[in-house]
Amino acid sequence: MGRVLMIGAGGVAGVVAHKCCQNPDVFEELCIASRTLSKCDELKDKLANYKTKVTTAQVDADNVPELVELIKSYKPDIVINVALPYQDLTIMDACLETKVHYLDTANYEPKDTPKFEYKWQWDYRERFEKAGITAVLGCGFDPGVTQVFAAFALKHHFDEIHTIDILDANDGNHGYPFATNFNPEINIREITANGSYYENGKFIETEPISIKREYNFPEIGMKDMYLLHHEEMESLAINIPGVKRIRFF
Repeated sequence: MGRVLMIGAGGVAGVVAHKCCQNPDVFEELCIASRTLSKCDELKDKLANYKTKVTTAQVDADNVPELVELIKSYKPDIVINVALPYQDLTIMDACLETKVHYLDTANYEPKDTPKFEYKWQWDYRERFEKAGITAVLGCGFDPGVTQVFAAFALKHHFDEIHTIDILDANDGNHGYPFATNFNPEINIREITANGSYYENGKFIETEPISIKREYNFPEIGMKDMYLLHHEEMESLAINIPGVKRIRFF
């Protein structure tokens, strides 16, 4: 692949940057770009022992002309978006204008409305096809790996899948009353938004964290789990034929 432009310098960006640098034969060069250049430089310093050539740049991910200028200057083979979800569309617009492939880890939501939904990005499908470039959406763990697990299970282990429950639990303890392993703002928006689940061909909306279940997980034990809306349910409802119910806790 050669050259990657990664937009974002938060916690998820740190994971992505390390993964890229652990595969220098694929990711030969990496530019880390964000609104705050010092965060990019701090992350770059942590990657000093890898073979991948790492540089940094400042960019406002809300500003399409700035993004276009950076992409044209750096000439990446792909843009990896690990910025905030409500910046997805501006980055996609810049990729369209420069005809560069795009990948993100979380789907778009409007800045003033906490609601993840695929439809805004799916509307770009025809434009990306006409431009001859690819956009891979929601390529994180959930969404991302969860859809891969479901598709693999259907292809290799089951004739049909009727129900899917996605259970996401953490066992870490930072010693704080509230701690999150990704952007705190997005985490709070996610749990305060209305929940939903898919059943018999339609989505049913629920009040925020109004449905609770307890699950006994291997290794980490019993956890309180709350039903949330999560965007991979939309993708699974379309791409897993015959599925009757999908829930995310």
